[in-house]
Amino acid sequence: MNTPIFDCFDTNYKSPFGAIRQFQPSTFTLRFPKGWYVTDPTLVMFRPGEKERFVPLALTDSSADCNVFSCNFNPQHTGLHHYYFSLTLDGNRRYIKRSGASLGVLDNGELFQLTVFDKDMAAPEWIKGGIMYQIFPDRFCRSGEEHENVPTDRIIHSDWYDTPYYRPDEKGVIRNNDYFAGDLKGIQQKLPYLEELGVTCIYLNPIFESHENHRYSTACYEHIDPMLGTDEDFSNLCKEAEKHGINIILDGVFSHTGADSIYFNKFGRYGEHEGAYRDCNSHYKNWYCFSRYPIEYESWWGISTLPNVNENNPEYTGYICGEGGILQRWIDRGAKGWRLDVADELPDDFLDNLNKAVKAKGSDKVIYGEVWEDASNKESYGIRRRYLIGGQLDSVMNYPFKEAIINYVKYGNADSFRDAIMTILEHYPKPSADMLMNFLSTHDTERILTRLAGEEVGWNNREWQAERYLTPEQYVYGISLLKCAMVLQFFLPGIPCIYYGDEAGLEGYKDPFNRRCYPWGRENLDLIEFTKELSKIRKSSKAFAQGEMDFIRCSENECIFARVDKINREAAVIFLNKSKYSVTYDLNECLKGKNYTARRFIRKPHESDDDTLKLSPFDYGVVVCDI
Repeated sequence: MNTPIFDCFDTNYKSPFGAIRQFQPSTFTLRFPKGWYVTDPTLVMFRPGEKERFVPLALTDSSADCNVFSCNFNPQHTGLHHYYFSLTLDGNRRYIKRSGASLGVLDNGELFQLTVFDKDMAAPEWIKGGIMYQIFPDRFCRSGEEHENVPTDRIIHSDWYDTPYYRPDEKGVIRNNDYFAGDLKGIQQKLPYLEELGVTCIYLNPIFESHENHRYSTACYEHIDPMLGTDEDFSNLCKEAEKHGINIILDGVFSHTGADSIYFNKFGRYGEHEGAYRDCNSHYKNWYCFSRYPIEYESWWGISTLPNVNENNPEYTGYICGEGGILQRWIDRGAKGWRLDVADELPDDFLDNLNKAVKAKGSDKVIYGEVWEDASNKESYGIRRRYLIGGQLDSVMNYPFKEAIINYVKYGNADSFRDAIMTILEHYPKPSADMLMNFLSTHDTERILTRLAGEEVGWNNREWQAERYLTPEQYVYGISLLKCAMVLQFFLPGIPCIYYGDEAGLEGYKDPFNRRCYPWGRENLDLIEFTKELSKIRKSSKAFAQGEMDFIRCSENECIFARVDKINREAAVIFLNKSKYSVTYDLNECLKGKNYTARRFIRKPHESDDDTLKLSPFDYGVVVCDI
């Protein structure tokens, strides 16, 4: 019998697919060959650290080539659950566990996972189906206006296209004190461009006062960095962005502050007797953890310029999460939500308080977390995290999708790609999956174009990375691969998040070379038009906002999948040819067995007709069907 015993990705075995709401009944089904003498099949479900719950399966069908056993499970508690199956086969006790990503096998395997989330959890409608754009503020656009109160110890590049400083100074220290003077008014000037690109949400890297160009070393949460503009400039930006159909979310850095800050004040910038480092009686002192005051203290990853805070210190929690605190203050000024830096380093209690503060301003306010792994089963500091079951994060930065897309486009392992995508969709609550931040590169990673077509960075140092660019041949090939990756980025579940300049063909290895300035006047215009096309297609069907995932065919050189919107009875089918050769698809053959009718093309390449789709190398097509 080729029929699996169990497959958690298949709704014929587990229904509904994926994570389920608390109190939402689900059905589990096993299939055994007719020749097997099976008795006492049982679903064994438990939450880690708690007693097992035993649910017997009953014979429901024996008419086909196998015996079918099923049971219903109604989850009473939210959280991560694990399960397996127990049975007696030919008089011997046996177990069915997971092999690979989804299949159930006898005896040797891993536990299956079931995520149970809060029954009221929902993704805000405005974010679903949208397109996000990440901006590193110093490097996107400068208005040219003069700003007041800019510290005099900053080095400002006169050439927008300079390479950012990367060498240490005479004392061996990398200061991160060179700036290109991008500002909020510069972003405001480019809102028409972003609207044309299809952007509905801007994610801004930190904009609060800080004395390093990345601004992850916060100096004061209460004000915009003077080089970026004023607090009023931010409010104006939000108001103008809204006119273009764009909302703005901010980067919240709450696990640490800067040593050069009003709170810590290690270097005396804020007064000789101010701050935790210089005043043992400072009301900020208990925010930090000193082992030998003042010279030894906890810092983020051992970086002395980034002292850790005790997030659960009542005064700190109140300052950030209290009524009228930092979170709410910037929402009142126009922010639509927050992205949380190093969310896995923020304690659960702090995240609970943060969620309450943000959601008090409206259920439409969003909270994203930076989590690099599968956030549904993440452990940090010995604690199983509960980010995505309700009451903490709405969703996360989707690093697993990023790596899956890159590895598939670059190396062509279709099985690994499919398994990686389906595993995340099975583990994450659908409200979270619908708003996943799907990016191909960020301020923390190599530029996607470099990653796809450049030499592997490996252990090469900054000197090697600094001025290393793609050859003309690599660039052309890289753009072809990038377009394939962007098709997946835009049409898989979640929200595409464009890292500023990726759509313009910007290259770069690791920090700071992935943070070069947007290449105004030197853009890859063809790639920008391609991005606009993807945006229009994405917005043309609700299936891309909330449709379920259905892989139809996936191989080394092609990927055909559908986004199935059962609510609006519509399926968008994507055909991606990522090979170097043209291919023609017979739509009737490709969609055989699918209940898809009344087909219409959203993206129909030349020489295609109603029943065939002809794709050039590295090309794609989109067909929308009624279901």
